[in-house]
Amino acid sequence: MNNTFDLNIYSDRRARLAKLLGQDGVAIIPTAPEQQRNRDSNFLYRHDSYFYYLTGFTEPNAYLLIFSDGRSVLFCQPKDMEREIWDGYRLGPEEAVKTLGLSNAHSVNVLSTELPPLLENKSSLWYPFSTHKGLTAQIDQWLSVVQSKARAGIRAPSQLRDVCLLLDEMRLIKDTHEVELMRAAGRISAAGHIKAMQFCSSSIKSNQRIYEYQLEAELLYEFRRSGSEFTAYSSIVASGANACVLHYRADKAPINNGELVLIDAGCEYASYAGDITRTFPANGVFTKAQRAVYDVVLESQYAAVSCTHNGALFTDPHQAALKVLAKGLLDLRILDSNKCGNPDDVLTNKTYFPFYMHRTSHWLGMDVHDCGSYTEPANETQNASSSRVLREGMVLTIEPGLYIRPSPDVPEVFHGIGIRIEDDALVTGAGCELLSRDVPVDPLQIEKLMA
Repeated sequence: MNNTFDLNIYSDRRARLAKLLGQDGVAIIPTAPEQQRNRDSNFLYRHDSYFYYLTGFTEPNAYLLIFSDGRSVLFCQPKDMEREIWDGYRLGPEEAVKTLGLSNAHSVNVLSTELPPLLENKSSLWYPFSTHKGLTAQIDQWLSVVQSKARAGIRAPSQLRDVCLLLDEMRLIKDTHEVELMRAAGRISAAGHIKAMQFCSSSIKSNQRIYEYQLEAELLYEFRRSGSEFTAYSSIVASGANACVLHYRADKAPINNGELVLIDAGCEYASYAGDITRTFPANGVFTKAQRAVYDVVLESQYAAVSCTHNGALFTDPHQAALKVLAKGLLDLRILDSNKCGNPDDVLTNKTYFPFYMHRTSHWLGMDVHDCGSYTEPANETQNASSSRVLREGMVLTIEPGLYIRPSPDVPEVFHGIGIRIEDDALVTGAGCELLSRDVPVDPLQIEKLMA
């Protein structure tokens, strides 16, 4: 359990899902298994996001069943004082019913015998497809038990459906509780970035030798100190030309005076992710070439933010950013207009692609690349093909960038410059709220912060 637990939030979500299951439908949602790191040591446990969304329950080895009539049943670890001495407190089935607001709960030790009868005479079975290794085989075993009773007039579910299709749509729109947690994740993530930026500049100015992993340590310290349980993803701390590697990990490379540093890092707070990227001069002052590229990326982000609002298309921020980046590449002569033409030509021919090869946005929530379709759901008159329409309560990142690897066609002054600026945007009726702007993006404000 966590300190943000509210029984009604999770009960309401289960009730909403129950109504979507169809007559005599049942859903099975397992949590994530524990993962062995080596020998008798496990990785730090993190629950399944779908399971947590419906329960607020963080223990491993658990299964949730939801029925179309509104009932919910949990299979969880039984109370075991010997194991609790080693592994920590267990809620147990009896307490789970009261604490989580469930209809019933059983020990997970009786899963194989107690679960199949709950599937009898149900028309459809919903479960998450392709997300839990071995689950489909387990489902087949449970169904075979039910099917063996056919002569007694008992029928098994005839339809198998992906419950993620329902839950993805539910999770795509954040409720007020989720928004508050994501604001907190944004604040904590921003504080970590500020601490790393200031540590970097002060170390460089005092002629201390510093490395990428030391900036990561500053991030981790601030995240944990402020109540974050985990990082939302592996932190990227990239100095100099390493910033041109999109999924670079914080490593042992030195951070040199005069270089840029790109940090892409966010905390997870109460199971919700922050996701921020900032690019800054290691010594606290941009060079002329660094500032020129930075200004283009920042202008592209401003353009993308202005297109992020209720009723816009998910692709609109990306297209707005591309227009600015295409013009900027030509203005800086990173692209030769004699060869590449005007900005429209650059966009049409995708000659920007060697310098900007990823999308500008992704959904954000409990997962850093959160669930939810990027196209509109199909209806009776339309196939699911058009870009998603942004609605109030959706949260997406806005993260344009430019990555300039050494090339004989590119002015040498720009070689090795990699810049990305990323913020988390909550779609509102009036536009969007940036949840991560406690750490500045304006270059003058960055230099002032690092002074």
